[in-house]
Amino acid sequence: MKIIIHGGFFSESSQSSETKLAKQQALTSIVEKSYNYLKNHTALQTIVYAVELLENDELFNAGIGSQIQSDGKIRMSASLMDGLTTRFSGVINIEDTKNPIRVAEKLFTYDDRVLGGSGATNFARHNGFEEFSTEIPQRRKEYEEKLASKGTGTVGCVALDAKGNIAAATSTGGKGFEMPGRISDSATSAGNYATNDCGVSCTGVGEDIVSAAVATKIVTRVADGMPLKIAFEKTFAELKLIDGFAGAIAIDKTGNVYHQDSHPKMVFASYDGINIEVFN
Repeated sequence: MKIIIHGGFFSESSQSSETKLAKQQALTSIVEKSYNYLKNHTALQTIVYAVELLENDELFNAGIGSQIQSDGKIRMSASLMDGLTTRFSGVINIEDTKNPIRVAEKLFTYDDRVLGGSGATNFARHNGFEEFSTEIPQRRKEYEEKLASKGTGTVGCVALDAKGNIAAATSTGGKGFEMPGRISDSATSAGNYATNDCGVSCTGVGEDIVSAAVATKIVTRVADGMPLKIAFEKTFAELKLIDGFAGAIAIDKTGNVYHQDSHPKMVFASYDGINIEVFN
């Protein structure tokens, strides 16, 4: 069993050493809780559990603590993918919902599994997800001062369970001050993709991740027999051609865990039941 999570990139604006330490400590706690959860749950159940914990921590740009868009509203996106069934579900630009990943999970059994905008929000309300403002004072302050961080990314999780099944989940609060209606990579297969060969969750600038089809390319290359490390290196070399800003985490079917970013600011943690590694 293996698990890896990410908390996006550190802010482009300066962050205190205390904030960076707090993020590392939060990731350490969440990855350990999620691994313990994985012991008695599937990879699919575990990625939702882990991302929900990340959404509930205002240190990260997802759920509580999401960025405010240019019109003053928060719109979030989240998705999950099960490697066993290769089913994908997600929500795009959902509003006033505490945990978008749980709404994506609810959609998993529906024929129409990706909903956007008011459709996603209405689905949440009709299925018992109460209206909840995810705005925190810090995000409002950043918005009013036009100091919202650029490209701080998302949160995500990839898990390999005891039966060898892989799943991936990703959730984002946007990049801040974006045009209303803008769609990120987090609820697309470019940013979140899994088969039972490999699972990948991305963070960074959504447009770059979509242009390079980062998660899909990595997983496809691994499925075609390319080692995970080489699949990452080739995909990120292609990303570099467009000066793309992205990071990704992954686990393959043999339990290899890998990560790479185009800018050395991504923060994430992995756990195999023995060693917890925190990266930044």
